[in-house]
Amino acid sequence: MNKPIIFSVDDDPQVLRAISRDLRTQYNTEYKIISTTSAREALEALTDIKNSGDTVAMFLVDQRMPEMEGVDFLQKAIKIYPDAKRVLLTAYSDTEAAIKAINVVQLDYYLTKPWNPPEEKLYPVITDLLDDWQSHYTPDFKGIKLVGYQFSPKSHEIKDYLAGNLIPYRWFDIETNPDAKTLVEVNNLGTGDLPMIIFENGDCACKPTIRQIAEKTGLSPQITNEIYDVVIIGAGPAGLAAAVYGSSEGLKTLLIERRAPGGQAGTSSRIENYLGFPAGLSGADLTRRAISQATRLGAEFLSPHSVKEIRQKDGYKMIVLDDGPEIVSRSVVITTGVDYRKLEVKGVENFTGAGVYYGAATTEASACRGQDVFVIGGGNSAGQAAMYLSKFANKVNIIIRRDDLTATMSAYLINQIGQTPNIEVLPNTEIIEAKGNNYLEQLVVLNVKTKEEKTCSASALYIFIGAKPYTDWIHLDIIKNEKEFIETGRDLQTYESFRKIWKSKRDPFLLETSCAGIFAAGDVRAGAMNRVASAVGEGSMAISFVHKYLAEV
Repeated sequence: MNKPIIFSVDDDPQVLRAISRDLRTQYNTEYKIISTTSAREALEALTDIKNSGDTVAMFLVDQRMPEMEGVDFLQKAIKIYPDAKRVLLTAYSDTEAAIKAINVVQLDYYLTKPWNPPEEKLYPVITDLLDDWQSHYTPDFKGIKLVGYQFSPKSHEIKDYLAGNLIPYRWFDIETNPDAKTLVEVNNLGTGDLPMIIFENGDCACKPTIRQIAEKTGLSPQITNEIYDVVIIGAGPAGLAAAVYGSSEGLKTLLIERRAPGGQAGTSSRIENYLGFPAGLSGADLTRRAISQATRLGAEFLSPHSVKEIRQKDGYKMIVLDDGPEIVSRSVVITTGVDYRKLEVKGVENFTGAGVYYGAATTEASACRGQDVFVIGGGNSAGQAAMYLSKFANKVNIIIRRDDLTATMSAYLINQIGQTPNIEVLPNTEIIEAKGNNYLEQLVVLNVKTKEEKTCSASALYIFIGAKPYTDWIHLDIIKNEKEFIETGRDLQTYESFRKIWKSKRDPFLLETSCAGIFAAGDVRAGAMNRVASAVGEGSMAISFVHKYLAEV
């Protein structure tokens, strides 16, 4: 953590040198001493200091300066650092002005020049003020700061990306957090420039794209190998497992992710049935461990980048990115997983990112403190989200069309939900309309048995309905079933088109698609179990088939 700053301003270089010398002699160990002869330069510097996350503990300012008087400087400076202590350096004739300043800027002390000896006239005063400041000081957050409107789809997109990529950040709601307004003002911006992101080095970007954030945070590295042994598309549990096993076994491995690692599992607040973790672990924790493990073993990670298509040329696989060079690989493992299906209900699309969220329970939960929220879906993801939201919300309502949760949710989650007093399950229910002005405010729900309609206040709706495989981008001759899941192994034999596509003399390996050397694992594959453990198993198994394929080409 950087040291707090004592900031001294005096237009007389001789006086400035003397005060700086004495301050460094006594306080250099615990504080950083910054001095300048220009009040205007000092105000400009404060903006950079604020953006970098540093804090000012004390302003020590001369009253008589040609650019502006010390009291005028303090009036401007305390808007940026309202908690900093304020000391005025005065000549004997300025005592009256100093006394008036006590009321104008809540001056903490005024020192009459000269202050010799400092052991008697300077240090006791400064030490006492700094001790008082320290007793009320909470260190400022040093990571990324994001300023915006809570119900802004663009703000939600950035929060979701940062959280999904395990990048620490602090959210500043412009409508409720006074510090948010300060950050906007010191950067000479307006609310029309939001969302605004301030990086750790103090650089500021307005309405940044995800790609810009990735480049700034070092998550968009350059491709280093001309030809990879295996390229894994999708960084969910299956893709992460494939990356760990591929890199650990000496394969030149590249993992490409279009959004954030972890997939749907990465957004889970608590996974309690994963082998070896009796107390459970969060999806973010599992993702962080897996990414660290894969990169330590030599895998390269490219994110956020979408794959537009895969081509085959002379036995090699050409992976075409949405923007960037083609990547050449000897084999491919597709682990793109599934997306939550869209809720096709009147009004929902209008509030997506503004009270209506697909997944994202951990990202937006803190904004629901004391509110009534709804979760739609009866699977484990919905149950885990409801349990997490119950820590913040006044009430969590789970909407399902079935009579109960037993057919779709694990027993341990059903038991936890039953024991949580602020969670209510609404069976035989569906949403028929979402209402609000600029953000979600109400949901109209229908009991499908009694046909009774009811309008409920709702500050947020979290959607966890069904699974749609992310395979729209695949244009190669890769056979998919009627629901667009990728077929693999012996199941391919049931398709008439298979023999026209498959040119190898052998049968496909268990996880191999209709294109030799291209494999599928995890939820994107037809017949997958939709469990984290099975996805991890398939990802690691896919690498064993990659080895077999590479041995024959």
